[in-house]
Amino acid sequence: MADGTGIGSGASSAPTSSAVNGSAPSGRRNDADGGGGGSSAGRGAFAGLARFVVRNPWKVIAGWIVVAIIVIATAPALPTTSNESSFLPSSYESIRAQTLQAQAFPQQGHVTAAAAIIVFSRPDGGPLTAADSASVVRVAAELNAKHIPNILAVAPGVTSSNKLVQTAYVAMDNSVVNGSGSTAGDAIKVLRADIKPLMTGTGLNEGVTGSAAEALDSTQSGNKALAIVGAATFLLILILLLIIFRAPLIAIMPLILIGIAYKVALGLISDLNQALNLNSTAQDSTILLVVLFGIGTDYFLFLMFRYRERLRLGEDKKEAMVQSVTRVGEVIASAACVVIAAFLALTLSSLSIFRSLGPTLAIAVAVTLIAALTLIPAVVSLIGTAVFWPSKAWQREPKGAAFTAIGGALGRRPAVFAAASGLVLILLALGALNLKPTFDLSSAGIPSTAESQTALVTLEKGFPPGETEPTQVYLHASSGPLTTAEVTAYAAKLKAMPAVGAVAAPLTSKDGATAEYSVYLKEDPESTAAVNLVQNQLRPDAHAAAPPGTEALVGGLTAVYADIQKALNRDYEVVFPVAALVILLILGLLLRSAVAPWYLMVSVGLGFAATLGATVLVFQNLAGQAGLVFILPMYMYLFVVALGTDYNILMIARVREEIREGATPRVAAAHALAQAGPAIASAGLILAGTFGSLTLAGNQVLTQVGFAVAAGIALAAFVMAMFFSPSLTALIGRWAWWPGHAGQAGSTSSRP
Repeated sequence: MADGTGIGSGASSAPTSSAVNGSAPSGRRNDADGGGGGSSAGRGAFAGLARFVVRNPWKVIAGWIVVAIIVIATAPALPTTSNESSFLPSSYESIRAQTLQAQAFPQQGHVTAAAAIIVFSRPDGGPLTAADSASVVRVAAELNAKHIPNILAVAPGVTSSNKLVQTAYVAMDNSVVNGSGSTAGDAIKVLRADIKPLMTGTGLNEGVTGSAAEALDSTQSGNKALAIVGAATFLLILILLLIIFRAPLIAIMPLILIGIAYKVALGLISDLNQALNLNSTAQDSTILLVVLFGIGTDYFLFLMFRYRERLRLGEDKKEAMVQSVTRVGEVIASAACVVIAAFLALTLSSLSIFRSLGPTLAIAVAVTLIAALTLIPAVVSLIGTAVFWPSKAWQREPKGAAFTAIGGALGRRPAVFAAASGLVLILLALGALNLKPTFDLSSAGIPSTAESQTALVTLEKGFPPGETEPTQVYLHASSGPLTTAEVTAYAAKLKAMPAVGAVAAPLTSKDGATAEYSVYLKEDPESTAAVNLVQNQLRPDAHAAAPPGTEALVGGLTAVYADIQKALNRDYEVVFPVAALVILLILGLLLRSAVAPWYLMVSVGLGFAATLGATVLVFQNLAGQAGLVFILPMYMYLFVVALGTDYNILMIARVREEIREGATPRVAAAHALAQAGPAIASAGLILAGTFGSLTLAGNQVLTQVGFAVAAGIALAAFVMAMFFSPSLTALIGRWAWWPGHAGQAGSTSSRP
């Protein structure tokens, strides 16, 4: 992910065997960036950019301010949704079932009869009395009389068989419930406020749950999470940069400059989503903040490491920044291209949640890269050495003894380091074999204390989950109406199918061509068991049982989850290989090798599996959760593979640089770890820490994503890039750079 200088380098002679013996070579001039030896054309382009920025800092800053004002002022709000069915394309069976329902039952198809459910119960947990039921009917009637905007009706529901719960159903138009705006949420806010005074004197508790209520709580949870995670991220970056540089200005600067880039990126993303009619989830803004500030701080960190180094060599503040951008620019740009390419591979996904996320994150990284190469150098070139005030540490070389000792040990025994680090990754990867996906993204994105979740718990005391979320099966005749015998016989066949608890009386469309069956499963409709049952048993059996000349379609929430699982399996087969291939090609071009990219990709692939296994162990085995939210493996793959590759680029390019200057592969690996190790450790700590702040968000989705990506980045920085990849490179030797000449001493031109 950038500049391989690390902390502590000296002035001129080639590395010697002293690096392997535990001491860094003295007097070495460390001009190599993480991708040293890049093409002269590439360096020339970045040198030209650097000189323009440094000579015209006020123009650059003014340009950023003007662009930021225009983008922020004109950008619409970022559209969000938690409706899982909106993620699927129209070709999937659950969506075809929805379309058939809208055509055959137009009134039912345009109205969600239970967009929200009001749950009534006694505070003492006892059975409801006749007077309690009368109060429920009265409250529902008074709510109806208020004519709350976008609520079509409030109808009292049935009392549970154990008398513990009674419901009222809130009907809303489908376009409101499934839309990306705040219309449905605003209606639920008014409903919740209006019902409170009506409950006075009833002696009952109430709570509002259902899809519309969950969507509102998810949005509110996302806003709260954004504030909490934002504060934690800023505080973490501030503290870590203060520790690293001991200068308050340099700690505050990225928060301000990257904050500007964040607002610009968010505005551009909102414009893109509106133009392409894409939706985001309520968690995307929080993830976007962490990605942009985490990666942006890393780029800032590497630029400042190089700037500090050039100042130590005696260059003035302007020339030091020109040289820093010239040498760091190509590597930062290459690393950013790896991340952007991985994110853009998501556009190949069949799920809209990923198709919108890919460009979102790609835009964020691209804006961050531009800021790192223009806005940050412009500001720093104006401030000069005062950016390090009051510390004087920038004027002298730190010793970095710990990384020198570790590098020396790795150089002496690369096989031991490769075996030990590889074994750690393999053992963690075994946990991935027990992965169980969960698909209820709306509930997973809401804290358990939210009203929709506490009301849902109360609801399930009287109505098992299977009763509240039936699976819809549609029988449709392509020519002519269904006969009564066909409708009745098909209902009997459905009832006889395994794991089907009951089938409600079928509804027939006006033209008689379609019959709707509400099928109540014995399993929890949101469980993995129910999803597998629908996918592997109910659907095939329902299709086979359809009379000649008819077609059966299985829809409903569980069917949507089954289709999401099917789409995910397809995406794993398409997105993963394409992202890997693109990253492989970029690595080949950057490293100019046909060998190194392959084992580096094996390294990050093993890191992904280890991260997934560790996450399964923590959340499924230790925390006892039902599974990992279905979006997690895709998020993990892209973040861990893309960002893990960045750290590998930093370390292996530095190994190549050492070999070019005459070191043997083992000495080169030792010295690369001694010099680049502190930079990788600092960057990994900051990036893992920023993602780790997601665990403070208070909902399952962000907690799992935060832990998984933080663990993956920690493994990438402190196991893969620090030990596994350099030790493999030391063992493979100069063949790692075949067929190029990067592994030969003196193969690069002299540097200033």
